[in-house]
Amino acid sequence: MISDTHGYFDSLIPKYFEGMDEIWHAGDIGSLEIMDRLAEIAPVRAVYGNIDNHLVRSEYPEDNRFDCEGVDVWMTHIGGYPGRYSKRVREELRNNPPDLFITGHSHILKVMPDKKLGLIHMNPGAAGVHGFHKMKTLLRFVCDAGKIDQVEVIELGLRAKSKIS
Repeated sequence: MISDTHGYFDSLIPKYFEGMDEIWHAGDIGSLEIMDRLAEIAPVRAVYGNIDNHLVRSEYPEDNRFDCEGVDVWMTHIGGYPGRYSKRVREELRNNPPDLFITGHSHILKVMPDKKLGLIHMNPGAAGVHGFHKMKTLLRFVCDAGKIDQVEVIELGLRAKSKIS
């Protein structure tokens, strides 16, 4: 899982996503070229983010809800996190919570349970060079038989040391 690339494709991304069944992008893609490069590695699912233009928005939805190996997944860019969900998603989360709720936007990597709603929240942080985050990050994990397992945090390096490609 990746988010907040803002048009930047880190040269280490293929190393960490090679062999994955899918790559999920949680918004603020920046350009469709990013998605083309990800699609060369594995099939992609994505949502658009608040910085994405009309071209990205015409290709990807604001919300993407799907089943992955028995895990009900809801991905959106701006959704908040447990105890602080955004107003737009709050009621749907209460009425029909997924097993896994994925957001981007904050540039803050989080993997945390929402015990009240019985879901896992994930935000992969930011993999681009724009924003306040210090470390570029990704998440990898396995969905199998209705469970989320083998969650890995991947650090791509410091944002400030990056060269834009």
